Amino acid sequence: MASGAGRRRRTQIHYVPGDVPEVVVQRLPLYVRVLADFEEQDMQVVSSEKLGTRLNMTPAQIRKDLSYFGRFGKQGRGYNVNNLVSTLRNILGLDISWNAAVLGMGRLGRAVVAYPGFEPEGFRVVAAFDNDERLTGSEVGGLRVQAMEEIPSTVKSRNIKIGIVAVPADSAQSVIDALVKAGVRSVLNYAPLSPKVPSSVKVRSVDPVLALQSMTYYLKNPADVH
Repeated sequence: MASGAGRRRRTQIHYVPGDVPEVVVQRLPLYVRVLADFEEQDMQVVSSEKLGTRLNMTPAQIRKDLSYFGRFGKQGRGYNVNNLVSTLRNILGLDISWNAAVLGMGRLGRAVVAYPGFEPEGFRVVAAFDNDERLTGSEVGGLRVQAMEEIPSTVKSRNIKIGIVAVPADSAQSVIDALVKAGVRSVLNYAPLSPKVPSSVKVRSVDPVLALQSMTYYLKNPADVH
């Protein structure tokens, strides 16, 4: 590592997490993805205008988003790509590995376990659960399928921080309750319902059918497309 004047100066992070709007937090991974692409292209410096072009956002919005976390770059010179992507990954906790469990071993759950894109980004699926006795004890993607009753002990022993719920709607709330009781505070929910959780738990719900249904409105009403 270079020393003295040649050492890269890291941006100081001074922010209060509770003051950052959720919509800004949701945009940070997009910044990381685009900056990582620039990094692979050996780009050293990038302007807010170029970032805005890639993300279909205004440069002013990008500067405002980043201002929640400190001062980045210099006016007229842009942002140091390596420094900015490293800092944003640190803010998002992407510089460490997170263990996750998948709940529900139907077709969706099996596909999630088998998906190869999680681990390179720091997410390790280390446990799989199902409440069907015909499935428990079998193997999916190199993991032994466990009974739901094993959630508390497994969450503790494998340091699981994220639950990925792929069970039917009528089972989802009880499964999420079990995760929360076991200490899981982040849930990715594929079940078609809005679960009730304590304020300390963050849930992200993904429902492709609802997304498609909202898109068909614009297919039927093309005049509303902007």
